[in-house]
Amino acid sequence: MTNVYDYSLEELRAWLVSQGESAFRAKQVYDYLYKGITDPEQMKTLNKSTRDKLEEHFFMALPQVLEKRVSKDGTIKMLMVLEDRNIIETVIMKYHYGYSVCVSSQIGCKMGCTFCASTKDGMVRNLTPGEILSQIIAASLVVGERISHVVLMGSGEPLDNFEAVLKFLSLVNAKEGLHLSHRNITVSTCGLVNRIIELADKKLQITLAISLHETTDEARKKIMPIANKYSIQEILNSVEYYMSKTGRRVSFEYALVRGSNDTRENAYALAKLLEGMKVHVNLIPVNAIKEMLYLPSTNESIQDFKDILLHSGIEATIRREMGGDIDAACGQLRRSYLENRADL
Repeated sequence: MTNVYDYSLEELRAWLVSQGESAFRAKQVYDYLYKGITDPEQMKTLNKSTRDKLEEHFFMALPQVLEKRVSKDGTIKMLMVLEDRNIIETVIMKYHYGYSVCVSSQIGCKMGCTFCASTKDGMVRNLTPGEILSQIIAASLVVGERISHVVLMGSGEPLDNFEAVLKFLSLVNAKEGLHLSHRNITVSTCGLVNRIIELADKKLQITLAISLHETTDEARKKIMPIANKYSIQEILNSVEYYMSKTGRRVSFEYALVRGSNDTRENAYALAKLLEGMKVHVNLIPVNAIKEMLYLPSTNESIQDFKDILLHSGIEATIRREMGGDIDAACGQLRRSYLENRADL
């Protein structure tokens, strides 16, 4: 059965008309769905014929919260179950401007980055546009407020699920639905150059974030297999193209690992790579993950790294660690759950 959240208002309207129903019913259904009402029997303004056809043709449900952890800093991490019993993660973060939600775009990931728990068990499947979207609606119901920002930085490589992510971006922006500005949405990628170029040609006003994490191809290949396909220079060229097409500044994610990529030499090398580019660097203390030897850099090293970038004319900020006490990094909670379930 088709997930009803995969449908745009226009698509739902066309389907209803094809079923002999009135076109205006589509907006009524949409209003219910985006309030989190998914049981046709609770859609009181619809006639029985419409409700029956919806129930017969569509899968109509939000992902169900299997486990919820709340951090001392207010971050909420949820394990959620999809209709096929697969598990995904969604994280809700509270900022001064409102709630931001980090959503997953795939179940697992095949990119193989060594510092990420999402990829350890491979990829199961892509999420549909509606499955990405419904995480936001479910999150808003949990906090009882509208979600103002969305980041596609959860499990999965968004640009590896390109068509579904594009459809999601259209759905989430639609005024009949969540009407969330593209400027409040960040899409993260490990550097799929061909897809960055395709995305640039769409001229969307989203924020693109590139996971870089190293300053040479040789070092990057050791932690990110995608570096065997695309060089740093190719990524930088695609970023320049993206900025020329969209007029949007691009962010670079740099996870700092103690004694590895957090030296002053690394900072100067990164500044040299980005010289002359109007970009922003997010410095991230790497998350300690079970079975991995990575340790986060010291606060002093991180601050020193940032200062070097700033003095070199590169805008940089240190990302505030959130949810560290609840396994809030990508894939950690899901992997822990699956391991425990396998032990039962």
